[in-house]
Amino acid sequence: MTDDVRLRRGRGALGFSFFVQGVTFALLVTRIPAIQDRYGISDGLLPVFLAAVPVLAGVASVGTEHLVKRVAPSVVLRWAQPLVLLSLLGVGAGERLWHVAVALGAFGLSVGALDASMNMLGVSLQRAYGRSIMLGFHAAYSLGGILGASAAWYGAHAHLGLFVSYLPAVAVLLPLVLLGSRRYVDRGDRTGPVGVGGTAKETEKETEKGLGVGGFRLLLPLCLVMACAYIGDSTVANWSAKYLQDVLGSSEQTATVPYNVYMVTTLVGRAVGDLGVRRFGAVAVVRAGTLVAACGFAVVAAAPGVGVGMLGFTLLGIGLCVIVPQTFAAAGRLFPGASDTAVARLNIFNYVGFLIGSPLVGAIGDAWSYRGAMLVPMVLVLITLFHARSFGPREARYGVDHERRAGDRAVDVGRGGNGV
Repeated sequence: MTDDVRLRRGRGALGFSFFVQGVTFALLVTRIPAIQDRYGISDGLLPVFLAAVPVLAGVASVGTEHLVKRVAPSVVLRWAQPLVLLSLLGVGAGERLWHVAVALGAFGLSVGALDASMNMLGVSLQRAYGRSIMLGFHAAYSLGGILGASAAWYGAHAHLGLFVSYLPAVAVLLPLVLLGSRRYVDRGDRTGPVGVGGTAKETEKETEKGLGVGGFRLLLPLCLVMACAYIGDSTVANWSAKYLQDVLGSSEQTATVPYNVYMVTTLVGRAVGDLGVRRFGAVAVVRAGTLVAACGFAVVAAAPGVGVGMLGFTLLGIGLCVIVPQTFAAAGRLFPGASDTAVARLNIFNYVGFLIGSPLVGAIGDAWSYRGAMLVPMVLVLITLFHARSFGPREARYGVDHERRAGDRAVDVGRGGNGV
């Protein structure tokens, strides 16, 4: 099998993995009230359960950093994703409090390994392609999130139990994931020239030898950007409905719309974002996304009514959607010989932002005002502007200029194929 076919199939398989993760995560988080009711989890205990998932995911991400020094990231992903799906099913199958505690613990550990290994493979494939494709993978995740949230809405509307709601998704996706995992492509799986990725022989010589002296200091700006981006994302996920209903006076039904709008605009932005990176460069796209996201928070904070508030959340989806995928890509470019390590450490700050964002906005909203609270993630997102050069080709040693020069050399595996 030629490298172009192998990479095309690997891209499609990895895109499907991102899609499945989007479905799975949406099915979990959108049914939290049903989970709380099923197991009798008190309002005081619920935050502990919810916080345990990202904490364990962060631990698993650290563990994955060391695990991929012994086995390929594709092997980690091949086993982690089925475990995530089975853990989701376990959340719906239990009867006692300790049952859901074990299931959510397993979900957190497996999802940390899953997120880290998925993005490791995405960074490696982007390097092989010689051009931006990371946003396409995250677009698949957004699409999965929309479909998962829709399925969860139907389950709640039809008064289906958690197990009955989760079983069809797991039954369909689990065998497809196992089948698709046979096509994952690691860096050592290529047999010939692959553009900027070099030859397979050169690729195999690239070992994950750590970030080196001062390496984490170079990665730290990207870690900060990742945490701030997820603070913004968690603000929308956790507070958009309450904000529209309590602050802007919308109906309960209308209050559910902003997050759906946010997810749709995230999907659209990521679907076309790779084209923007190829045309204008990662730095320009990240700066533009940051400014649009900051404008979105400002519009939400100043909105006189529901319509303007909706516009603000729409801008947030367009702006925030480009930052996280490009942050992973930039980490891979900064450390081409230790990209797995860089991605694993960067992935931890995904969960840091998730843990900080919702409580921070809630505390400020209760102590001051929710309009004022929306200005906090706005300021934090703007920090990205000060570190935008970390996304650039010179500092990263692999970027848009390099991609353009490599265009004639790289294997064209993205046109008319099965990729995302």
